[in-house]
Amino acid sequence: MFRSGRFVADALGDVDDEQVQPNGVDLRLGGVYEQVEPGRIGTDGKTVGDRRELDPDEEDGTEVYRLDAGGYVVGYADTVRIPEGHVGFLYPRSSLLRNSCMLDTAVWDAGYEGRGEGLLEVYHPVELEAGARIAQLVLAEANHADSYDGTYQREGIE
Repeated sequence: MFRSGRFVADALGDVDDEQVQPNGVDLRLGGVYEQVEPGRIGTDGKTVGDRRELDPDEEDGTEVYRLDAGGYVVGYADTVRIPEGHVGFLYPRSSLLRNSCMLDTAVWDAGYEGRGEGLLEVYHPVELEAGARIAQLVLAEANHADSYDGTYQREGIE
């Protein structure tokens, strides 16, 4: 069963009321990165390729990322906490889809805490304001034996 947006907001903690939706919480854009070196995923481990953080343009005191078609890594501004007994799923907000963009993410296991990242696929140039709501996190109840304690635990918050 999926939990209510209020439940998700309580699990995350520090979110604004405008981020709380009936069935989840909107996550805001924290930063945009371009991968500049290859990564590797092998049978004995992984290496994430080096990235370059893109600089947003200043526009009347607002930071705006002007993105051409391509793939980008986005970091979320909000800290995510997946409570015990739950699994997190992150979906793009429909505004991204309506602007020819797709946000790809992975399952977030119980016990994960961090800011997290996603893959933003841009099919037509778009402008994204820093802090804009780009994704919605939903939580579902889940049975599991262990909690997440992997490489990405506490990413972006330590």
